Amino acid sequence: MTDDLPRFAPVADARPTDDPWPAMTWPPEPGIELVASVVTIRLIRPQQDARALFTALDDDRVWTHMPGRPDGPEALAADLTARIADGWHPWLVRLRADRHGLEAGAVVGMSSYLDVHQPDARLEIGSTLYAPAVWAGAVNPETKLLLLGNAFDTLGAGRVQLKTDVRNTRSQQAIARLGATYEGTLRRYQRRADGSVRDTALFSITAEQWPEVRNRLKARLC
Repeated sequence: MTDDLPRFAPVADARPTDDPWPAMTWPPEPGIELVASVVTIRLIRPQQDARALFTALDDDRVWTHMPGRPDGPEALAADLTARIADGWHPWLVRLRADRHGLEAGAVVGMSSYLDVHQPDARLEIGSTLYAPAVWAGAVNPETKLLLLGNAFDTLGAGRVQLKTDVRNTRSQQAIARLGATYEGTLRRYQRRADGSVRDTALFSITAEQWPEVRNRLKARLC
């Protein structure tokens, strides 16, 4: 029997003289708050933050590509508590000044560190949800700049990955605009809320890329 499949071309080692990379510092400091021009973020306290966060995200458009929409603040608090117990670190995103008809200090969304592998110095940024009023503005790039900066410059990450539903073209474009590299599509990767199984687009930023990504994001936000 002959094998008629084409011979696979092995992937080249992009870093053949790699030096040892130290383990990542983990977890983030309790009580840490990260501040930029438009947003300030801190780690979520579920019981304290769930009501304001639920109000900000209580829109069908927010949950189109996210499974498990909570039906009230109590359900959201329970979900956040469970995720934190599983090792997630969700961050609350608030405005620093009046914008988009929202007052200074208004809660506008969340983003999370998840899938953390401390010995391998990598983590994921995901479960990012914002109120529609702040879509396509400075809130997401500033939030990601803070989270990426903390991951690479403070925690010592070597890799940060970001994933999204292949049907979520808006999210894919937003991730690519951060300067993340598209790595491929994970086929039949994760179940959607309707029971179908999605393909997932995978992006990443490495420590070697981070200075260029940081500079590009800062220039974009000027």
